[in-house]
Formats: sequence, structure tokens, C-alpha cells
Amino acid sequence: MISKDEFIELLKNEYPNDFESIINGLNQKKKTTFRINNILGTKDEVISFLESNNINYEISNIYDNCFILNDDFNIFDTYLVKEGKIYIQSISSQIPPLVMDLDESYDILDMCAAPGGKTSLIADLTNNSKSIMAVESNKIRAEKLKYNLNLLNVKANVLVNDSSKLDSFFRFDTILLDSPCSGAGTINLCNEKDLNSFSKLLVKNSSIIQKKLLKKAIEILKPGHTMIYSTCSILKEENEEVIKTVLNDKVILEKINLNIDSNNLLPSKYKEVLTIKPSDTFEGFFIAKIKKIK
Repeated sequence: MISKDEFIELLKNEYPNDFESIINGLNQKKKTTFRINNILGTKDEVISFLESNNINYEISNIYDNCFILNDDFNIFDTYLVKEGKIYIQSISSQIPPLVMDLDESYDILDMCAAPGGKTSLIADLTNNSKSIMAVESNKIRAEKLKYNLNLLNVKANVLVNDSSKLDSFFRFDTILLDSPCSGAGTINLCNEKDLNSFSKLLVKNSSIIQKKLLKKAIEILKPGHTMIYSTCSILKEENEEVIKTVLNDKVILEKINLNIDSNNLLPSKYKEVLTIKPSDTFEGFFIAKIKKIK
């Protein structure tokens, strides 16, 4: 557990020139964002629904199937959600699959897949191929994963297992490791419960798990291919310090090409990575694209 003042001091130490804008972003109420599940829904149908209900919206420049609601409309109770035609998901959470190197013929691994938002977007982007392995270690979360993938009509093989213990004979063309983390990029500073679940010990323990998972990912990634490492934290101990442990002459960072305003990004010692600043439309997020040369 950490106090609000202690958390702000932590951010100030990490981002001395940006901590005020980070705090402002963490204090803002997030707009509802969702994406079309093209496996079941269509953009025309979604636009027709929004306009017929006079809902003020915009389409994100990050992904043209991602919508931002500017009205306080409860889209959760609509048939679009209940029938799996759209999926409520933050824009930041959509970015890791969007910047993956994907192909319908690829063997794809999602190492920490629950609740399924990123797995289902990968499926959407690869025309719902059957070559996705979605792994989740927690049995309860795995059931939620299965439920969501079924609702969205996603074809994926769900494995209830600890990804860090996957057998070394596995080999994948691309991997998403959206790792368990402290959630420091998603904390609502106006909500005391968010801070109650955060601690420096949680950051330290998360970093240990992240390094273990990332080393396994590098081991089972095919040479010449890329993977994505991401967290919903903006703390360097869970991000830059983690990826540093695998970088060498055989493993390098690759630049991420994404249409995002630099004002929405935080500085990093690695120019190739993205550290997304929290705001009313973005959660704080870290994304690195890693290539295994040989």
C-alpha cells in the first residue's frame, strides 16, 4: 500500500519534467472506447447505431475500427456488446496487437491472454485463423478468457498454464507478452482503492515475473521474428529495466511505427519503445517490439 503523496513522489522521480501532466491524466475520467469485432460486426452497423441514437463519437486515428464516445452513454448494455459485435477496450490496450508482425500462416502465442481483448484483436487482424495459442495461468481468469473468445467467435487454443514454464520445444512466429504488472499507468488518483492495491513491493515482484516471462518468450520465438512486450505500467523498473535483461547481439529492439502524437508519449532511454502518457483517452502503457536475430 502506498499513499497518494508517495505515489506522486515516485512519478516525480521517474519523470521530473512530465509528472504534472501524468498526474493530470491519471485524475481525468476516461472516455469509453471500443473496437469493432469484424468477425461478427461491421463498421456500418456500428455507425448506424450510434447516429440513430444521437451519440457523439469519433474514430481513433490509431485504428480505424476503434471508436471513442464523447457522450456519457452506457454502451455496455447494448446488443452490440451482448452479441460480440464490439468489444469495450482501451485504445492503449489495442496497440500491442496492432503493432505486431502478423500473418494468417503464423503460429502466434499470447502468453498472458485473459480476459481476451488482445487475443481477439489478433484473431480479427489475422482473419480468425486457428493458429493462436492463448495461455492463462489463473483458472478463474482462464474461464473468463474462454467466455469472451466464445462470445466474439474467436478461434484460438486456450491453455491453462504458467507461460514461463512452457516446454522449450515450442516455437512461435510471433509472441505477445502483455505481462502482469503493477498497473501504475491505470491508477485513478481519485479512487483510494486503486492506491490500496499498489505498492513498491508489487512493482518489485512484478519485475521478477516479467523478466522470467520475457526470457521464456525470447527462448521460444523463432529466429528472425519479432515479439511485443507490453505492460499497463509507466514505471521503468517494469519496462526499460526488464527489456534490458534480454538485449544483446542476438536480441534487439525494433522501431514501432504508429500514428500517435508525440504529446501522448513519455520519454525513454530507448528511442524504439512507446511509453504512453495517461489521459482522458489513453491509459498509461509501455510497448516494446523485440526482434530475435538468431
